[in-house]
Amino acid sequence: MKNIGDILREQASVRPEALAIAAPGQAPLSYAELLERAELLAGTLARTGLQAGERVAVVLPDGPELTVAILAVSAAFGCAPLNPRYRREEFLFYLSDVKARRVITGMGVGDAVREAADELGIEVSEVGDLRPDDQGGGYRMPLEAGSDDIAVLLHTSGTTDRPRLVPLRHRNLLAVAENKASSMALTPADLCLCVMPLFHMHGIAVLLGSLFAGGGIACTAFSAPEFFGWVQELRPTWYTASPTVHQAILRQAARYPQVVAARPFRFIRSASAPMPTPTMAEMEQTWGVPVLDFYGLTEASTSAGHLPGAKHKPGSVGQPIGTAIATMGEQGEILPPGQIGEIVIRGENVMSGYEGNPEANASVFRDGWLRTGDEGYLDEEGYLFVCGRLKEMINRGGEKISPCEVDDALLRHPAVAEAVTFAIPDPILGEDVGAAVVPREGVQVDELSLRLAVAERLADFKVPRRIVFLDELPRSATGKLERIGLAERLGLGAVDRKQQAARTEYVAPRTETEAVLADIWAEVLGLELVGVNEDFLELGGDSLLAARVIARARVAFEQDLSVIEFFDRPTVAEQAALVQASAVKA
Repeated sequence: MKNIGDILREQASVRPEALAIAAPGQAPLSYAELLERAELLAGTLARTGLQAGERVAVVLPDGPELTVAILAVSAAFGCAPLNPRYRREEFLFYLSDVKARRVITGMGVGDAVREAADELGIEVSEVGDLRPDDQGGGYRMPLEAGSDDIAVLLHTSGTTDRPRLVPLRHRNLLAVAENKASSMALTPADLCLCVMPLFHMHGIAVLLGSLFAGGGIACTAFSAPEFFGWVQELRPTWYTASPTVHQAILRQAARYPQVVAARPFRFIRSASAPMPTPTMAEMEQTWGVPVLDFYGLTEASTSAGHLPGAKHKPGSVGQPIGTAIATMGEQGEILPPGQIGEIVIRGENVMSGYEGNPEANASVFRDGWLRTGDEGYLDEEGYLFVCGRLKEMINRGGEKISPCEVDDALLRHPAVAEAVTFAIPDPILGEDVGAAVVPREGVQVDELSLRLAVAERLADFKVPRRIVFLDELPRSATGKLERIGLAERLGLGAVDRKQQAARTEYVAPRTETEAVLADIWAEVLGLELVGVNEDFLELGGDSLLAARVIARARVAFEQDLSVIEFFDRPTVAEQAALVQASAVKA
């Protein structure tokens, strides 16, 4: 095989009628249908004048259309899948950085990407306009990129500069696909339920690994309550997610005893962030199957993991998979087992280098090894233990956030003189975003106004959860801003919600709006009753559950409530007042 198109052609030849792509409530796509759709989409794009090697940004919600678009564009051109939740300024940066010649978008995506593309003079195609006509007509373009051609372009966040552009070639992704299929012993009988977005390496790697093995995959946006219905409908043999998503599923598991008792999976996969040992133990006890923890990064995809049937070691992310892993000392020496150093990787799955960033490439590669920025060690049996990150990047439940990007958004506020963004510990997400700000002299500013200002420029998950105001920012002896350890020094430690005081005295809803909201909260949180003065976080809520509440409230009241507003008014009473005030203005 030389490219991604070869995977589709081979499977369409060997098992044309086998299930390739599934989705809840939709007819599945066979391998023959998948190949046809991918070639038709590539052909339609070619008819617009797009040339081989040119880049296309794909901005679509998770689902079959996004899956087909990524496969078609990556196999014929160069594909840059982007988060549809980005704001206009973010799209301006990412579209420019990938040098996009065209944008594919569609229903369910806001106008921010269209506005950014229009400003940059980039053509936009609605996915509905790229489908063949009712008679099935259309030009099918062979998916024949070269093995060294760029297939997918992703960004990884840096800590001292803007997000870095990672071009992954077909040979890189074929190695990733083969490693994925072999490491999990995937077969044509397997169906993966992937609730991770396909604009991340996690989702793309699992997609390619499933197809390489001739199995099927269902890609969909995550919803904890709906997850159990999807398991019953689709009957997947395994699913993959980040630790934060696994925790959300565990919190709902007791409400679906029949699904859990059926033991539907042969294994569960976890990646994108370290899996807490207690969570892994609870998952294995709940589902009765092994949980396979994997380690990787955008520049190299999965590089280590626990294999089916292999020994599990608590605290380890497993053994190398189809690649070489070592730890390196400060002088570039490879360290023996048991010695802690920087984790380095070498293999066909590793990128050739960041695009347009020679300084970063000079620092990230050493003697043919990719430096990960993570600290760890290998034991005598080759199991990798990750001790921590050398990088300052914030890992919010698997979402990687560049502190400098948030700094920039804060500093654009006219009241901010200085700002530094850093990770604060969170018992659910692992890490969340914190910031310290020095206001301009004589100017008044509050935390809410700054968070709302950042939310206008960046996606919700990048908005600081906590902002503190200082007279001056802490710096090192050389004048550099110190991010690591700043949360602890500022007293922003993790809140142990299990140790918090007893629940506020119950106060029943007093209005219809409060009653509706209290019912929504109770259902999402799995509680019998919720009082109007109880705090969402103290009841066990988190960002994922908040998104679920917001979605249901939007349907109930036909009003939008932002994540920022939600956490700044974390009681039913406060949110009911906000809903009623908005209704009066309308």
